[in-house]
Amino acid sequence: MPEHVRITRNRREFLTDAFCGFGSLAFAGMMAQEQARAARGNPLAPRPAHKPAKANAVIFLFMAGGPSHLETFDPKPLLNQLHGQKRPAGFGEVKYQFVDSQSRILGTKRTFKKYGKSGIDVSDLLPYHSHIVDDIAVIRSCHADMVVHSAAQYQLFTGRVIPGFPSMGSWALYGLGAETDSLPSYVVMPDPDGALEAGQPMYTNGFLPAVYQPTMFRAGKKPILNLDLPPGVSHGQRETTMNLLRGLNQANMAANDDEFAARVNAYDLAFKMQTAAPELFDLSRESTRTLDMYGVGVEPTDDYGRRCLLARRLVEKGVRFITVVSGGGPGDMQWDAHSDIEENHLRMAAQTDRPVAALIQDLKQRGLLDSTLVLWGGEFGRSPESQASKGRDHHNYGFTMWMAGGGVKGGQIVGATDGIGLKAVENPVHFRDIHTTILNQLGLEQNALSFMHLGRKERLTEIEGRVIKEIV
Repeated sequence: MPEHVRITRNRREFLTDAFCGFGSLAFAGMMAQEQARAARGNPLAPRPAHKPAKANAVIFLFMAGGPSHLETFDPKPLLNQLHGQKRPAGFGEVKYQFVDSQSRILGTKRTFKKYGKSGIDVSDLLPYHSHIVDDIAVIRSCHADMVVHSAAQYQLFTGRVIPGFPSMGSWALYGLGAETDSLPSYVVMPDPDGALEAGQPMYTNGFLPAVYQPTMFRAGKKPILNLDLPPGVSHGQRETTMNLLRGLNQANMAANDDEFAARVNAYDLAFKMQTAAPELFDLSRESTRTLDMYGVGVEPTDDYGRRCLLARRLVEKGVRFITVVSGGGPGDMQWDAHSDIEENHLRMAAQTDRPVAALIQDLKQRGLLDSTLVLWGGEFGRSPESQASKGRDHHNYGFTMWMAGGGVKGGQIVGATDGIGLKAVENPVHFRDIHTTILNQLGLEQNALSFMHLGRKERLTEIEGRVIKEIV
């Protein structure tokens, strides 16, 4: 044995020799405590994805009320041939709210043409979409479980048909954290015409900690009120006040107090937004060409155009998840065309078609589309049969959504419905598959993204969803 190696002969000598090692262990423990304390102080700190991601942000263009696939992206010539007749028995049975045995097949007045290199069918209801078909993947075989608005909206956003569960925006924020600390990282921009059947619970954090809740923007030209400092108060004075509050809050914050941590984070965010948000909301900084492209300043596109343009600006600033709602208030103020499909869809499409196409084109020209996943659609489609002679009922057995950007291969059609658009018959895609695909593009594994709630590991997809591999 080398002479310089000392043999420890008893416990006292062992402790004497090992004191540096114990110090290292103590230091490591102190650092772990500091990291945990920092995590409580900033629960939205960025976290690594489970795997390489294609997208780092999501924009959901929510067409509330249920846009008709039969008037938008899924042409069915057989509808016009069968107009006024009972549904042939060979198509099977489905359950509706209002369609009954007296209802008849309703043909469509819309015309379809193939556009782009991909030759995707788009109706004359959406002329501006003809410019972006090569960037979108049209999923014609979507289906879900509920035929009433509230339950269908809950399932679309949370994967469950009842309230109390986290929305996909909250799950994304929980999995990845925030890229910006001066703006909210999960934003919902509701329609100015009013609330929807499922209400705010469909957007919220459910049982996830409160820090993952969305920030609801107001309708109109001032999405957030009281951003200006009070008269006579300087930015430095406000910062001094915030530092005092932050110190007092952190000194009294109990371990694992998620609600208190969320409140502290909200105070900090509100202060930072007084600097960052006014510039963000000032659309006058945009070029005339950009404003014209979105239809800002003209009707009927001004409102939805402003919100789509703001969504692009939010993505530029690092916001993680944005929902832009089209449709609000009662009945046909949404895409809920019970009484007259023509009047309703002509009006709703006129408000949204131009801004939606502009958003895709704008993201693309700025190099943001590759990293921003865009989803378009509603909680269900519309029935092949008529309701009240000119309207269509809710329809969850087969309908259309589309996705673009964020690693999605555009210019293609996935799945199909039958000859009258009644049921998804080829490559059916459930809402849980939409959710799984969104998580996949964000670099998140559906099984790894879980949260222990009431003794059970909960996740967005509830049961196993599949990635729509045809489009990614």
